[in-house]
Amino acid sequence: QVQLVESGGGSVQAGGSLRLSCVVSGYTYRRDYMTWFRQAPGKESEGVATIYTDGGLIYYADSVKGRFTISQDDAKNTVYLQMNSLKPEDTGMYYCAARDNLGLWHMPANYKYWGRGTQVTVSS
Repeated sequence: QVQLVESGGGSVQAGGSLRLSCVVSGYTYRRDYMTWFRQAPGKESEGVATIYTDGGLIYYADSVKGRFTISQDDAKNTVYLQMNSLKPEDTGMYYCAARDNLGLWHMPANYKYWGRGTQVTVSS
C-alpha cells in the first residue's frame, strides 16, 4: 500500500521557519517527480516546489523562490521542504504528491499519489 505522510507543519510568526517532511512508503519514488502543493481556505491548490528524484531537477513557484528549498533523502525515502522567511500568505494545508509523467508540474490532475497534508499557519 502506497503512503505519503507529511509532517512538520505548525504555527509560526512571520519571518520564522519550518521544515516539512514527506515520508514515502509502499513504493520507490526513484524517477518520479515529487511535489509540494498548498491550499489556503477558499483558494485553489498551488504547486509550491517540485523535484525530479533521479537527477535533482527542481522548480519553484515564483511566490516562494529564494525562501523555500526542496530536497530528498533517498536512504529515508523522504522529501523535504525547508521554508524560511515565512509570510502570512504562506498559510495553508501543505500536501506532498508524486507523479511519473511529464505533465505540467503545477497541475494536481497529473499526480497519482497524495498525502493527507500538514497545516502551516503563519501569523503577522
